[in-house]
Amino acid sequence: MHQSLFQPLRLGAIEAPNRILMAPLTRGRAEAGSVPGDMMVEYYRQRAGAGLIISEATGISREGLGWPAAPGIWTDEQTAGWKRVTEAVHREGGRIVLQLWHMGRIVHPDFLDGAAPVSASVTTAPDHAHTPTGRKPHEPSRAATIEDIKRIVDDYGRAAENAKAAGFDGVQLHGANGYLVDQFLRASTNHREDEYGGSVENRTRFLREVLERLVTIWGKDRVSVRLSPNGDSQGCDDPDPAALFAAAAQVCEEAGLGFVELRQPGPDGTFGRSDVPKQDGVIRAIYTGALVLNSDYTAEQADADVSAGRCDAVSFGRPYISNPDLAERIRVGAEWAPNTNVPKSWYLPGPEGYIDYPALEPVA
Repeated sequence: MHQSLFQPLRLGAIEAPNRILMAPLTRGRAEAGSVPGDMMVEYYRQRAGAGLIISEATGISREGLGWPAAPGIWTDEQTAGWKRVTEAVHREGGRIVLQLWHMGRIVHPDFLDGAAPVSASVTTAPDHAHTPTGRKPHEPSRAATIEDIKRIVDDYGRAAENAKAAGFDGVQLHGANGYLVDQFLRASTNHREDEYGGSVENRTRFLREVLERLVTIWGKDRVSVRLSPNGDSQGCDDPDPAALFAAAAQVCEEAGLGFVELRQPGPDGTFGRSDVPKQDGVIRAIYTGALVLNSDYTAEQADADVSAGRCDAVSFGRPYISNPDLAERIRVGAEWAPNTNVPKSWYLPGPEGYIDYPALEPVA
């Protein structure tokens, strides 16, 4: 069943035994100091049967992390915590890459001793931020200076070096969902008039510089990126997404990335499909490496899109919350366990709804 999903796949230098990837999932279970603890070790160990685990978004710096109990990778303690995670995954025969995260304007000043968050320009995100003392409206960002940009690229570099010390198999740049890289990419949040703003080439410059730094540390075949080219994301949008993400795809192609992951609004979304006219196949047409699609797939839809060549693999997010052995369930045609106590169990501390979902009984 679903044979195309169980063909091995090269994701750059990473040999994936199947094409069912675990998408990045923020779960808010890090311990004090944004350090991965015992629960995170067990959580990732349980899910090692994925063709590749893409870790939850992980802060590259204190400035860039604005989510309660999310992990970081800028201190020795955080790095040591992640090393226990990667060792557990590798003991189970799995592979795991670290997703590098700077939230930009989505960081509330409560995380920054009252200072304004940094972004491409002075803008304010819609809706509310999650803070240690509850939901609060977002506050205006400040525009990054050239010195800020250089410093943040250095922060990405140090985080990538820490990820290597922690034993990951590679890194993924979080360039999606309205966070800092996305804030530079899209015109609604990038009002700059210097070399980082205006044209699509300028707005992709920050993306290019960060990827170039990651490649110098990891090599191009162990670096990937996640993009979300479809519509508004946390107030990030663009009037000409086809031109913008064509330019972003060219950056990825020139960098020679191991793979590109696209977050879409479902299997009928745009920008991944090779059979849809106009701009929808733009990234697939330009970027020649492995393409991974994500969001709201069933096993049948994933198998169909891989079989048709629309993508090379599919990453599953929410199904991996309650199905630690999702790949095995797909292989044997078993039902998927539903998420219970949702969304409460997604983010609250404790093992309930996190590491207490049972795997299937072994099948002969």
